[in-house]
This record gives sequence, structure tokens and C-alpha cells, in this order.
Amino acid sequence: MTTPLTILLVEDDEVDVMNVRRAFKKNNISNPLYVASNGIEALEFLEEAYHEGLMPRIVLLDLNMPMMGGIEFLKEIRQHPHFNRLSVFVMTTSNEDSDKVEAYNLNVAGYILKPLSMERFIQAVSTLNNYWTLCEYPD
Repeated sequence: MTTPLTILLVEDDEVDVMNVRRAFKKNNISNPLYVASNGIEALEFLEEAYHEGLMPRIVLLDLNMPMMGGIEFLKEIRQHPHFNRLSVFVMTTSNEDSDKVEAYNLNVAGYILKPLSMERFIQAVSTLNNYWTLCEYPD
């Protein structure tokens, strides 16, 4: 059996963090989940994880955060030689076309609007899990 992919959730809203954890539990997703509350914290986590050989493969990224938002974070990791291949899924309330265009220009794997109902959120996380489970990643 392969080791489950480590996931980094970059989210400043505690309710949304709890919803992601709840959706993981409802979908029986056992992947290790780490949380950073903004882009700066996420970059620090990635640096430490890289040096310890524990890099996440997947990033779930909110766009609207204090200190360093999601787009700024994406710009940073896409320029970084160790982080530029991370699979990033934006999960945000922003339905702005400009945010979508900028995110896809920075090679996100997907742009997901946060659903209003918990049931739809659980379904969205299930779909993501199916996607990242199906994908092959280099060692």
C-alpha cells in the first residue's frame, strides 16, 4: 500500500478549517492534513517540510487571507525550485473572473467555489480525493 499524500490547507477561517476536517472524516480521507492560516505561515511550513523530507503533494488554498493572500502565495511557490510543482487547488468564496484567470495563469490544478451547504462541501472534497488518489506523482 502506498503512503497517503500529505495535504496542506492554507485557510484563515477556523470554521472553514473545521469544515474541511469534517468533510475529510465523512469521506474517510486519512491523508495527513496540516493547516497554515496565511501564505507566510504556509511558506514557512513548506521550507521546514522540505528540509525534513515531508513535503505535501497537495495544497488546498484560500485566496482571501491576511498578511499574504492566496495569489501572492501562488506567485512565491511557482518561482521556488522545490515548491513549483505542488498541486494547488483553490477553495475560495471569490467568484471574480480576475481571480480565476490569475490563479490558472499560476498553474492551479483547480478552482473551486466554497459551497454554501455542508453536503455540497463534502461532495466537493470527495471529488478532490478521487482526483488526487487517481493521479500519479513522481518520487
